[in-house]
Amino acid sequence: MTEGPTNPILHKQIHPARQFFILFGLLIGLLILGSTIGIAFIGAKYGLNALTDVLQSKMNVPHADTILWILQFTGTTFPILITPIIFSYLIVKEPDDYMKNHFHFPWTLIIIVLLAMVASMPLIEYLGNLNEKMVLPKFLKSVEDWMRESEKETEKLSDAMMQMNTLSDMIYNLLFIGLLTAVVEEILFRGCFQTIFFRWTKNMHAAIWITAILFSAFHMEFYGFLPRLVLGLLFGYFTAWSGSIWPAIWAHFVNNGTIVVLTYMSQHKLTSFDFTQPQLFTNTGYIIGFLLTLLLLFIYWYISSKWHVAHHGEELD
Repeated sequence: MTEGPTNPILHKQIHPARQFFILFGLLIGLLILGSTIGIAFIGAKYGLNALTDVLQSKMNVPHADTILWILQFTGTTFPILITPIIFSYLIVKEPDDYMKNHFHFPWTLIIIVLLAMVASMPLIEYLGNLNEKMVLPKFLKSVEDWMRESEKETEKLSDAMMQMNTLSDMIYNLLFIGLLTAVVEEILFRGCFQTIFFRWTKNMHAAIWITAILFSAFHMEFYGFLPRLVLGLLFGYFTAWSGSIWPAIWAHFVNNGTIVVLTYMSQHKLTSFDFTQPQLFTNTGYIIGFLLTLLLLFIYWYISSKWHVAHHGEELD
């Protein structure tokens, strides 16, 4: 096992259930505070009318892109970054166990993670298409219509942020959307939340699944829930078996970064292949991708297990 404490605890521990509500409350509070600061800054600098137009997906207003990035950073990215830092250092006072930002793992895992993320692409596509076809019962049709309309508006804003006119725009998106987002989300979810759920349930697999569900739900994209759930599971096992957050951050970056690069290539006609079509893989590809992903997960577990036995004298689940 690698989810338990790694350092002696010199103070009274907070019960994991209380930890969860403290962390969740802290996150919500900082998200609200960050959004308020961002809105106030935008209102003072660009005017509230410009902010309203951008939130209504009217991207032809001056400084629309800048407004979007300010909202993203102050209302989402920075709060998610600061939440686990405050929680780990000031509340539970166990940053090593809750942030897991050490490099004590076999570096072969980085290669395995890359291969696993590539192999899982057909599975992610299949689940995404399956998710898109899901419909709610008739009495919830108004809810379904709201969700679809909400996701269309979110997609418009996302497309605006992903518009890359130059190579420097792509590099910026790689660093912000690819790397920074991966770092902050993994430290919060696989670092803090997953550790809390492990200590609460005493079961690594339960902790990984609960965290993955929370991770997917947090993004509030119903029609992307299943593929994001599976990504959360992969990130969770990468963290649990290695004991470090960095393989999961690398996996998250590979996923986000691939989308950024492919989008840039598509926008600038650098390839004739259409990455936007809903089905890129055949049914055979789905099966092969799924089996390869399982195989690579087993190899990841095997290498991690041998490494932990050699260095810590413990076996993994």
